Amino acid sequence: MLKINDLHASVDDKEILKGINLTVNAGEVHAIMGPNGSGKSTLASVIAGKEEFDVTKGSVILDGEDLEEESPEERAHKGIFLSFQYPVEIPGVSVTNFMKTAINESRKARGLEDMPANEMLKLIREKSELLEIDRKFLSRSLNEGFSGGEKKRNEIFQMAMLEPKLAILDETDSGLDIDALRIVANGVNKLKSKDNAVIVITHYQRLLEYIVPDFVHVLHNGKIVKSGGKELAHELEEKGYDWLKQEATV
Repeated sequence: MLKINDLHASVDDKEILKGINLTVNAGEVHAIMGPNGSGKSTLASVIAGKEEFDVTKGSVILDGEDLEEESPEERAHKGIFLSFQYPVEIPGVSVTNFMKTAINESRKARGLEDMPANEMLKLIREKSELLEIDRKFLSRSLNEGFSGGEKKRNEIFQMAMLEPKLAILDETDSGLDIDALRIVANGVNKLKSKDNAVIVITHYQRLLEYIVPDFVHVLHNGKIVKSGGKELAHELEEKGYDWLKQEATV
């Protein structure tokens, strides 16, 4: 599904990614871990097509198509979903109306007509029940006055509604208490299938107790320095990142 080849990227002429190679197949969950400044969020942003990052070498390929010339909107329409560390507030726009617009814009990009209102309402009802979301929540302005847990739950609701091929969760556990963490993780687990894939970016092993990865990759100084199974996350929890830094410099 996703193939990243020798990816180099910079921002303001500072190189951050220094040769990333990564393959993610449908049905897989990959965890990206690493210390602050290692390039985790930059990798997520480059996959999603954020324009402030300059790809200087390499490629990001989705379903055999090179995404180099594709805008963030076009990548989203092709099935890439990125959750944010700090979701923005949009006063006056309800969660429901935001989702209606997002879905219909995606359909328009594929040459389809707007989803009929009765189908939209049915979909909203099904996904909100799946994620245990109160209907009153859906009438609130997007992220306005939301707690950290509510913001993250709302993003998982957006993911459920849009049904992306590739979901990238960028530090979705940031600032969550244990109950909110369980709610978000349960939502992600309910949405996993053989047809989609998930990349989870996190500092900590605790999220991976709930969203169990097939593969764990450790970034250091813009490169993947180690890959392994879920046990690698436990090893990092015990040893920290310093031992990997030492390995990377050998």
